[in-house]
Amino acid sequence: MAARADAVEPAALDVVLTPMRRRHLRGVLRIEQQVYPRPWSLGLYMTELAMRTGRFYVVARVGGWVVGYAGMMLVGDDGHITTVAVDPAWHRRGIATRLLLCLVRGGVARGASQLTLEVRMTNQGAQAMYRRFGFAPAGVRRGYYVDNREDALVMWAHDVDLADHADRLLAIEAAVVGTTTLEGFE
Repeated sequence: MAARADAVEPAALDVVLTPMRRRHLRGVLRIEQQVYPRPWSLGLYMTELAMRTGRFYVVARVGGWVVGYAGMMLVGDDGHITTVAVDPAWHRRGIATRLLLCLVRGGVARGASQLTLEVRMTNQGAQAMYRRFGFAPAGVRRGYYVDNREDALVMWAHDVDLADHADRLLAIEAAVVGTTTLEGFE
């Protein structure tokens, strides 16, 4: 049972972001089962977490409960966002925005200058969030999602390592209600 989103006033919300560890996987998999028709397995997450270089995964916790997570694969100066998910009970609380802020900054700190991702064509809410972060449509992957053969919109954000993009992130962060605490990052 996750913490109750309706029990927390938005201004009082304190979200703790931390690197994903094995101890978080029960909560991650609980959310994974709720939000994805073909969820990732425990084994896949274990493999990803074992790759210390080239991967960056974070979790969002409220009151000790995992309420969201995000991950990125890094190759050269490219960062590929592999997953962003939030417990449905915690949607519209800025959890995904916080996760993406952390992910983008972590990617830049690890040498990324451009980021990419795929998002379902029907997921207009996620696309709007990604556009706020500077992602722009760059193509379509036909039939990308195997559960229903839905197309994926490919989006890219370029020059994420420059001052203009850092300013964009500061503006996004300033609009987030509540507090965000970072724990365990180097």
